[in-house]
Amino acid sequence: MTIKVFGHTASTYSLVVLHVLKELGLSYELIQLNSFEEIKSPEYLATKHPFGRIPSLSDDGFQIYECRAIARYLINKYQGTKTSTVLIPSDVQKAALVEQFISVETSYYTQHVGKLIYQLIFKKIHGSEPDLKVANEAREELVKTLDVYEKLLEGKDYLTGEFSLADLLHIPYTFFAINVAGEGDL
Repeated sequence: MTIKVFGHTASTYSLVVLHVLKELGLSYELIQLNSFEEIKSPEYLATKHPFGRIPSLSDDGFQIYECRAIARYLINKYQGTKTSTVLIPSDVQKAALVEQFISVETSYYTQHVGKLIYQLIFKKIHGSEPDLKVANEAREELVKTLDVYEKLLEGKDYLTGEFSLADLLHIPYTFFAINVAGEGDL
């Protein structure tokens, strides 16, 4: 059976899942959801994601939602079956470091870059003006976070020394911040 991803290519969370699938060498079908009505429908809420969000994934009858949960599921089930890519190492201590940096990404990076992108991109898309005070505060906090990252990355290319899920989780928001919001100077 084919893995099905219910999401959208403009969603950072959907992009995380798509990147994991590609890194693991897995085939999948993307069901592109193009409206809020689709993800708020009674059927979608009952069968895909009870909070009416994306992404959601179906794998041989198993349904799971939330990008980090989906990523871990895919890694636990498929890592090493199609490619040699290791996104979460089997070594307990190395895996703990990956989880540590996933927590850092969620708590200190995505929190600020997400606010910035929301203000500079998504508010405009939905016909609202960005709150520049909120955007500037988010940018200031993000700069502080990136200063810490500079220290953490000293002497290495990746957060744990090897490419992992922790690094991959940064890709979609970083792409949007640099290439869409024009925040390449960060």
